[in-house]
Amino acid sequence: MSPHAPLRRGAATVDVIVVGGGHNGLAMSQALAQRSIPHVVLERGAVANAWRTERWDSLRLLTPNWMSRLPGHAYDDDDPDGYMSGAEVAAFLTSYAARIAAPVQTHTTVLRAERAGDGYRVHTDRGDWLCRALVLAHGAFGRPLLPAWASAVPADVQQLSAHTYRHPGQLADGGVLVVGASATGLQLAQEIHASGRRVTLAVGEHVRAPRTYRGRDIQWWMLASGVLDQRIEEQDDPERARRVPSPQLIGTPERATLDLNTLRGQGVTLVGRLMGVRERRALCSGSLRNVCALADLKLNRLLDRFDEWAREQGLDGDVGAPERHAPTAIDAKLPLGVDLGCEMRSIVWATGFAPDHSWLDLAAFDRRGRLLHDRGVVAPGLVVLGLPFMRRRKSSFIHGAEDDVRELLPHIVQHLDATARAQAARSPALA
Repeated sequence: MSPHAPLRRGAATVDVIVVGGGHNGLAMSQALAQRSIPHVVLERGAVANAWRTERWDSLRLLTPNWMSRLPGHAYDDDDPDGYMSGAEVAAFLTSYAARIAAPVQTHTTVLRAERAGDGYRVHTDRGDWLCRALVLAHGAFGRPLLPAWASAVPADVQQLSAHTYRHPGQLADGGVLVVGASATGLQLAQEIHASGRRVTLAVGEHVRAPRTYRGRDIQWWMLASGVLDQRIEEQDDPERARRVPSPQLIGTPERATLDLNTLRGQGVTLVGRLMGVRERRALCSGSLRNVCALADLKLNRLLDRFDEWAREQGLDGDVGAPERHAPTAIDAKLPLGVDLGCEMRSIVWATGFAPDHSWLDLAAFDRRGRLLHDRGVVAPGLVVLGLPFMRRRKSSFIHGAEDDVRELLPHIVQHLDATARAQAARSPALA
């Protein structure tokens, strides 16, 4: 559909509305089209808008290109072991949208969605829609998560989030405090330090992972050994499993490992988790040594699991020898605070993201504002896609969309059938 189509008067009607034109929305569109179910995909920008406009310039996928696949569409270029840039991901998804002829209405912002009879009314800046089923496929990274006390940072200290940071040239002259030690925080700390700025990294809970292990990409091990296919209902603490940070990885041509030892060796200063701001001082936890020791322990347990799986599969002769990494090195004396202002002129928050469901006008949230769902099913005829560990550990990955869509589609179909029967019962003449 044209992004310049005129505004409608009244509400258009369609069986299913999919909100979001990224990989999840397009995968659902393909599945709906195969069942000949009328639907529309509403996208506030162009297809893959977030990859075009909401990522820092140097970002690359944390998964190798050979893992990038959607139903009927897989990476087929000449660098299967490389890592796509944001622009390349956008091109990959745009190509997919064209291949499946997805009915995407671009440059259409959803303002509100609410219940309407057996279905939903979706208000957009280009008019309203009525649908019987609604799919939330706009991703898990809609808004950055900042601590409440970020407002206590002195006004003369620049603040950027991973949502607004693009390159080091945006930053004020002087030192930079990067907060968060998952993949994003480590990548930004390394990039900013390479620009010549003094960088301090505040480290909380994290997941340490090598880029390669025994000659294969770590994601190969995660996929082949079944880790990425683990289901949420198999976890002892599902909510905890969904909050596990992303592993410390970076995608580079040389498949380099990026961890705290790497950054420390390059000159980045490590401090503990940021706990608050008092006057002009950021206060840090003293638990850095324990946090790092736990991450090292979990890394070795994961590698032990891979080694055991390789032996069971008879693969020891096909992969390299087992290897282990040096423990995270921590300075003997750790600062418990960082002075802001004179030398530390900027803060970059790499403290995670959350989906933006602020437009969803339904009683579907817990007291913390988190969307309530049962493995993706929010309400009759309402499903969500792409949340971390939603159904499987791979649910937030590009290649994870296919399985989740396949398992959630029957819920949509059953709801459409039920509402059709209900309508026929109310209006026999229309049956």
